[in-house]
Amino acid sequence: MLELVNVSKSFADNELFSEINLRMNYGNKIGLVGRNGSGKSTLFKLILGEEHPDSGEVIIPKGYRVGALKQYLHFTEKTLIDETALALSEDDKYSIYKVEKILFGLGFSHEDLQKDPLSFSGGYQIRINLAKLLLTEPNLLLLDEPTNYLDIVSLRWLKEFLKAFEGEVILITHDRDFMDSVTTHTMGIIRRSMFFIKGDTHKFYEQLASNEEHHEKQKIAQEKKIKELEDFIARNKARASTAALAQSKVKQLEKMDILEDLGYDSTLEFDFKYKETPAKVLLDVKNVSFGYTPDNILFSDISFTLQRGETLGIIGKNGKGKSTLLNVIAGELKPLNGEIEYNGSTVFGHFGQTNISHLNPKNTIIDEIYSVNQKLGEAMVRNICGLMMFSGDNAKKKISLLSGGEKSRVMLGKILAKEVNLLFLDEPTNHLDMDSIEALTKAIQNFEGSSIIVTHSEELLRATCDRLIVFSSAGATYFDGTYDEFLEKIGWEDEEPVSKPKKPKVNKQELKKLRSALVLEKSKTLSPIRKEIEGIEAQIVKLEDMLETTKSALVEATNKIDNSKVMELSKSVSKYEKDIEAKFEELTAVQYKLDELTLDFDKKLQELN
Repeated sequence: MLELVNVSKSFADNELFSEINLRMNYGNKIGLVGRNGSGKSTLFKLILGEEHPDSGEVIIPKGYRVGALKQYLHFTEKTLIDETALALSEDDKYSIYKVEKILFGLGFSHEDLQKDPLSFSGGYQIRINLAKLLLTEPNLLLLDEPTNYLDIVSLRWLKEFLKAFEGEVILITHDRDFMDSVTTHTMGIIRRSMFFIKGDTHKFYEQLASNEEHHEKQKIAQEKKIKELEDFIARNKARASTAALAQSKVKQLEKMDILEDLGYDSTLEFDFKYKETPAKVLLDVKNVSFGYTPDNILFSDISFTLQRGETLGIIGKNGKGKSTLLNVIAGELKPLNGEIEYNGSTVFGHFGQTNISHLNPKNTIIDEIYSVNQKLGEAMVRNICGLMMFSGDNAKKKISLLSGGEKSRVMLGKILAKEVNLLFLDEPTNHLDMDSIEALTKAIQNFEGSSIIVTHSEELLRATCDRLIVFSSAGATYFDGTYDEFLEKIGWEDEEPVSKPKKPKVNKQELKKLRSALVLEKSKTLSPIRKEIEGIEAQIVKLEDMLETTKSALVEATNKIDNSKVMELSKSVSKYEKDIEAKFEELTAVQYKLDELTLDFDKKLQELN
């Protein structure tokens, strides 16, 4: 299996990670998280041999094949069968039956084999790349943002495929729901170190927060101890009688491993500014139709009203007209027929991929924020830039120098600069990391006005949308209900199930051997942990007895007004209480470990049944 040993990587003065370690086990499906720029994609390049570590080793066993799903789509052959066959090895280049088997398994038909790869939809083009990847028969799949530019149906298919995949997976995606539904473990590059747990991203971030809280408490206690040592040294180093003791304290201070401050990455935290309106209905769309030509109608007779506080989701496969509908409603495109009526007090903010191209490349970020509201003071503009993670001199960057994700944040900043009561958001989660998507979701939920959102994120749909416009092969239709209600009542047309790999047949004798081996392994694994628990419990009982005895002695000393004895016993009581508390914390941790391992073994035994 793949193993990373003390791997470090830097570019110039930017250290991405230092001495990280990982050992993958059979069947591990790992979600890799971390802020943009933390080194996730670089880690993939190290595993693929496209980059080399500054120090440490990337160990890949002989015969263990690593494959990566390419994000870009580049086809050179004129037919699907020829394009896919490019992935065959030189020794296997005539095994066309292997190509056909994989393509049919991924939902292509005999008729599709002679079609031009470019004639397929985006989702099916990703499947072509996936077919080429699988022909290399990899043991490990590296997937870097595989959800980018896929529609919901393709996302749902890919999710089920990865669940069924028998090898190992490392997945980078900003789609938290997608990651959690596929992975068995979560791994994060946090402050240049690696943090790895069994479980989903929610468990990962909960554990990370707990670890950070514990670190901060330890640091406060250490700082207090350092202050005490420094005060003692300052008071006693000049006295001959205490100089030796002071010197020992100096040595103690020098040997102390100083805990560092935790550097926290900046996170988007904001709310959209709401413009007060007395209107209950902000938008009324009546029988709206649009097409670029009379023969190419994208949607027709769309009607709905949007009341204050409601959120409408626009969903469907790519290329059907979702963004076009939003642009028509926003007045950027003129409908063929129908009416779009805004209340007189409605003010909207429009975020979209087309809007990003409207940014002036010669402007700075500050200039762009100013451009939508000249009345804002410099302090307010700077504050908005800071909220969008452009603090200090970063706010003076030219638009032409920004990445796609940074330009998206500038567009969000421009919406924040003006008071609005209606939001138009076209794929707002693209180019945002998980933390920023969570902040955006909360901002939409807290917004008092109304929103229309085009998105392929099922998580965002579930969190925010009350009603839907659904694009399908029959056109666009209005659905009065949530996304889950849509799936339950209608569902996606032509959604193909992914066949699960069949479990190998096991005869009864073999099954009995497997059960015996697993029971033996369970006993060997859990017995020492149970003994450890018994030992801790015995220590707690002993400490509690000593505490009670000391308390009784303290009462007696108090009654006798023996102050020196009272002080001595009070310290002992305090120490016993702290020791008992520490032992209970230790017991909780070990008990949690026992419970988790017991559940894991019980699950394996149940699977054998």
